[in-house]
Amino acid sequence: MVSEPDVTTTRAWTAIGGSPDLTEKVSYRGAGQVLPAVLPVRELARATVGACSLAAAELLAARNGGPIPDVRVDEGAVATAFVSERHLLVDGRAPTPFAPLSGFWRTADGWVRTHANYPHHRARLLAALDIDAGGSRVGAVSAGEGAGAEDDRGAMLVGRLTERLARLNAREVQERVYAAGGLAVAVAPAPVGRSASGREPALPLAVTEVGELGGGPLPSAPLPAAGVRVLDLTRVIAGPIATRTLALLGADVLRVDSPGLPEDPDSHIDTGFGKRSTLVDLESDEGRRAFARLLDSADVVVTGYRPGALDRHGLAPEALAARRPGLVVAQLCAWGWSGPWSGRRGFDSLVQAARGIAAIEADPADPTGRPGALPAQALDHGTGYLMAAGALRALTDRQADGRGRLLRFSLAGTAAWLLRGVNGVPVGNDSYDAAERLAETPSPYGLLRYALPPVHYEGAPRTWAAPPTLWGTDTADWA
Repeated sequence: MVSEPDVTTTRAWTAIGGSPDLTEKVSYRGAGQVLPAVLPVRELARATVGACSLAAAELLAARNGGPIPDVRVDEGAVATAFVSERHLLVDGRAPTPFAPLSGFWRTADGWVRTHANYPHHRARLLAALDIDAGGSRVGAVSAGEGAGAEDDRGAMLVGRLTERLARLNAREVQERVYAAGGLAVAVAPAPVGRSASGREPALPLAVTEVGELGGGPLPSAPLPAAGVRVLDLTRVIAGPIATRTLALLGADVLRVDSPGLPEDPDSHIDTGFGKRSTLVDLESDEGRRAFARLLDSADVVVTGYRPGALDRHGLAPEALAARRPGLVVAQLCAWGWSGPWSGRRGFDSLVQAARGIAAIEADPADPTGRPGALPAQALDHGTGYLMAAGALRALTDRQADGRGRLLRFSLAGTAAWLLRGVNGVPVGNDSYDAAERLAETPSPYGLLRYALPPVHYEGAPRTWAAPPTLWGTDTADWA
C-alpha cells in the first residue's frame, strides 16, 4: 500500500479547487504493470480516480460533519474500470469493437485517423471522399442476405477507402471530412518535450461562480451525492462515466437524449449503471416544457456537446445559472474551449492522434510506421472521473458559500496533462487479476458481466445501485 502523497494526484486535486494537504488521505494499492504504455497512463488513471474518491469523501464529511474518510484506491480496480467496455458481456456476447471504417489509414504523406462508428458519421466520411457506398451501409443487411453479405460490404468499403486515402494528403482529408460533418484527423508527430516535467500544467478546468443558491445546504446522508439531482446531457464515454460515478455515490441521475440521435447500445449499457434514460425533443414545445420542469429542481447539469451546440435551446451556462441559481454546470468538449478547433466534434482516439500521442505510442519495430494507441481510452475515462470529482467539489463548496459553479473540461486538456504533467511512479511486484474486479447482474438487456467501480473511500458502495435501464424508455421525471 502506497501512502505518501502522490504528486499527480495533488495536481489533479488542486486543479479542481481542492486543498493540497487533503491528498495525504489518499493511498494506493499496487497491481503491478497495468495499463502499460510509453506515456504514464497508469499514473493518470489512478490520480483521476484518487481525486474523485477524495472529492466524494470530502463531500460526505461536509454533509455529515466529522473527519473526512480515508481513501484507498486499488490500482487493479482502476485498470479494470479504464477498459470497462472490453470486460462487458451481455448474455455472454462481447461488445462490437471499432467499426471497419474507424482507424488509422495511410495517406500520400502520412496517416489519418477516422471515426465512423455512428451511421451518420460513416455516411459523411464516405461522402466527403466521394466514395460510393453502393446503396448500402456497413452493418445493414437485407432480409435473407445474412452476415456474409454484411462482411462483403464492409470489405468493399474498406478497400475503397484505403485506395482513396492513399492518393490524398492527410490534412486535405482532415479538412474535407470535417467540412462534411465527419470525423478524421491528420496524425501529428510526437511533440517536443513530451516527458513529464516539474511544471504544473493547466488542467482543462475552469471554475466560475455563477449565482446564489436557491435553497439551503444538502442535509446529512449516507452517501455523498444522495438526494442530488443530475441532468445528464452527455454521450460516448467521458460524460457518461462522470454521471455514472455520481449515480454510484447516490445521485438521482437522468440521462436526456434527443430522439433523433442514435446511440450505441453497448456503450449505453457500459456507462448506464445506476442511471435512468429518457428522450426529450428540445425542438418541440412539449419537450422544452418537460426539460424546464426537470431543470427547476436540478442540482447539477453535465453536458458533453461542442461549445455553443446547446445554446439555441437556452442551455448556455449563463442561461442555466439565471434559471436555476446555485446550479453546478459541468461541461465537456473534445478540443478545448477556445481556438480554431473548439467547435469541432471529436473523440478520444482522434485527440490521441492529433496531439501526438498516437505517434509516441507507435511500435518502433513496425516497419510500416503505423501509429499506436494508449492501452485504454484513457482521455475519456480520466476526464470522466475528473468531471465527477469537479462536480462533487463544487457541491462541497456550495455547502459553504451557497454559490453554483461552472466547470469546463476537455479531452485535449487531459491529453496535454498526460504529455507533460503526469509524473511516473515506480511499479511494484503486486499481481493483477481482472476477474477479481468483475461481477454479474441481471438487467433488461440480459445477464451483464461488468467492471466494478474503482472509486473508493472508507464506507463507499462496492457496486452500482442498479443495472442500466433500456435506453430512452424512462419518463422525463425525477425518481
